Amino acid sequence: MKTLPYNDFGNWIRKMFPFRVQKISVDAGFTCPNRDGRLSVHGCTYCDNRTFSPSYCNRNKPIREQIEEGKAFFSRKYPDMKYLAYFQSFTNTYGTVEELRQRYEEALSVEDVVGLVIGTRPDCVDEEKLDYLAGLNKNHFVIVEYGIESANDDTLRRINRGHTFETCKKAIKQTKERGIITGGHIIIGLPGEDQKESLRQAPIISECGLDILKIHQMQIIKGTRLAREYMEKPFHLYSVDEYIQLISEYIQHLNKDLILERFVSQSPKELLIAPKWDIKNYVFTNRLIKEMISSGSYQGKLAHKQTM
Repeated sequence: MKTLPYNDFGNWIRKMFPFRVQKISVDAGFTCPNRDGRLSVHGCTYCDNRTFSPSYCNRNKPIREQIEEGKAFFSRKYPDMKYLAYFQSFTNTYGTVEELRQRYEEALSVEDVVGLVIGTRPDCVDEEKLDYLAGLNKNHFVIVEYGIESANDDTLRRINRGHTFETCKKAIKQTKERGIITGGHIIIGLPGEDQKESLRQAPIISECGLDILKIHQMQIIKGTRLAREYMEKPFHLYSVDEYIQLISEYIQHLNKDLILERFVSQSPKELLIAPKWDIKNYVFTNRLIKEMISSGSYQGKLAHKQTM
């Protein structure tokens, strides 16, 4: 197993199962309180779900059919693969417990599906839903993944997120208390957040109780409110080299036990306004690893050298 300067998700997940596993994205037909009027009808200023939904992920198809198409896509290369149904699009706990049960258990009934990854908002869980998920977790592998985006409430208001960072901390704590693997997602380079602000947030994110962290760069997507803001008044977006330097330092401020799943995301070219890096994710990761090793950086190196 390759030794890396950070706690890698790929190595971790291989320890969790005696076989190879792959996520299959599912669109279960949920919406979002930031779109249906409960909080807002505008959504987060940067958001367009098309940027991360594969072709087989289609809410007009039954969950089972989406998973079977995903299996067909991946099984060509790995016939013995097992799968995690990844409820990725929109807010996947935004419904009644009975609605969640129907959707999740449909996914789990598909042959070779061995668990769930549930993407949601921290303001869309409650005691009843978390108790249901805790029960599901007793017999199935379950990850609940929260969109955090930033630890700065001013930024969260600016991007129309609709919740505070305190809401994130509460949801993470309640989920962890039930023994459920808990993930979070943040964006580096949000408007108003420079390198100093990102590094200030690193230990705060690190110590809020997450098991897994996903990171990606700020991207400007056509048709979003943020795209209009950017065209009217451009703000700094990181180059590849700048971002590698920042992430290399960011990782050093993170708890060494935090599992890091990714550092970068690439939206479809036809939707992306900027930054246009034109670099494969694995190439970026290899460059980051090389930079960290050459500079003597590693996860946790600076984790206890700052006050929060």
